[in-house]
Amino acid sequence: MARFHLIRVGALGQIGRFAAVDAARYPRGARVVVRTDRGLELGEVMAPPAEESQAEADGQILRGMTVEDQLLEARLNKNREAAYAACQRRLDELQSPAALMEVEHLFDGQTLVFYFLGEQPPELQTITGELAELYDAEVQFRAFAETLAHGCGPGCGTEAAAGHGCTDCSTGCAIAGACSPRKM
Repeated sequence: MARFHLIRVGALGQIGRFAAVDAARYPRGARVVVRTDRGLELGEVMAPPAEESQAEADGQILRGMTVEDQLLEARLNKNREAAYAACQRRLDELQSPAALMEVEHLFDGQTLVFYFLGEQPPELQTITGELAELYDAEVQFRAFAETLAHGCGPGCGTEAAAGHGCTDCSTGCAIAGACSPRKM
């Protein structure tokens, strides 16, 4: 049995169970470097371990953030902002209907994740591929709307989900304002 910290990771703030490789206890609010199925990421401790559990871990806490980690984070954020601006410019040039919501640059420095809302035309993969070459990163193509659908329930915001109390994403969606344009 293991003791898990609850850690928030990623641009969408997903919370998972993480065990510290060195058995350290990190306090709430501590920033940590974690290994997830996507690679190295930064996380924030939401709750220290309370009791032992037989549940599966979502990843490992490798260490608390160091000064060097903070410097690397600043550089990655700069690259993330540049990737966002470049992608938005390219979408505007192509007059694409896709709405870029977020770009996430994982802590491994090799992975850019683009989050889009709504319909995604075929040229979107070409655009993200161009940006991957520009930033020398592996691109993971993610549909923001799909993430929201899985996060707050299948069909969230649709008539089909109305029977379950979900009509406008105001009933539990953590990013309720982002769901509204999806109905267009």
